[in-house]
Amino acid sequence: MSRWLPYPIVSLALCALWLLLNQAFDVASILLGAVLGIAVPPLVRRLQPLGYPRLRAPATLLRLLGMASVEIVRSCFNVCRIILFANHANVKSEFILIPLTMRDPYGLAMLSCLINMTPGTVWVEILPERHELSLHVFDLHDEQWWIDTIKTRYERPLIDIFETERTRGDLA
Repeated sequence: MSRWLPYPIVSLALCALWLLLNQAFDVASILLGAVLGIAVPPLVRRLQPLGYPRLRAPATLLRLLGMASVEIVRSCFNVCRIILFANHANVKSEFILIPLTMRDPYGLAMLSCLINMTPGTVWVEILPERHELSLHVFDLHDEQWWIDTIKTRYERPLIDIFETERTRGDLA
């Protein structure tokens, strides 16, 4: 990392976001985006007391985001169908507990975002004494399916993406 560009990926992402938000690709917008990309990361560094996360498996992250996008769309249609056409007396809303292996705060934050973006599910809290996730499901049919889905489709890839080998060894 250079002294002038200590966080190159974050800087590029900020510049690209600036250009997208302005819907412009002229010289002034590119220069202002570059200035923001260079100046903002060091200024907000103190807001990240744990530092920026290290992505250890970017391909896994892309697969996870693709799978999550499909799940979000599928779940959106299912929730709409239930709300518009189902007999509401048959809807079984429940809270379930899911044991978590992951301890990385960035991985847990990403898991929280993925769960809360999916219609019909809400991350309620982590029970610290047992490290279990309390999850509310809008229409629960099979509790074990939800546990297996969260553990295999979401938590396992996030562990691969965010947690170090040392941390993984402690969890095994």
